Amino acid sequence: MKLEGGCYCHNLRYVAEGEPMMKAQCHCRECQYITGGGPNIFVAMPINGFKYTKGTPKQFTRNDIDRPVTREFCPECGTHVVTRPQGFPAIIIKVGTLDDPKQFDGPKLAIYTCDKQIYHEIPKGIPTFERLPG
Repeated sequence: MKLEGGCYCHNLRYVAEGEPMMKAQCHCRECQYITGGGPNIFVAMPINGFKYTKGTPKQFTRNDIDRPVTREFCPECGTHVVTRPQGFPAIIIKVGTLDDPKQFDGPKLAIYTCDKQIYHEIPKGIPTFERLPG
């Protein structure tokens, strides 16, 4: 599968190739901050199949929590594009940044439901996990 996308202002562009490793929604508090209140809808793609084709992202990593992720976003418009978790061989791509979000046919699981808000919707029938799947 080949996914292409970028930020709102089109100054940051990427391509990701390979088989999706996970299609999910994350309800953790950190993702709620990044999304403005909702769960983060994402696809995890092999890290070796990902590259930026235009622009250079700005990075942010918290230094006050255990195992922080590195978030990459456009330095111009601020769009959060990807997340790089420590020790995970995938890059987490935000579905809203895909050129064709229809390529993402919906989340297959929901993670960090321990932080889910009452107004967050989880599609019926998908597995849910308080934290990460075993």
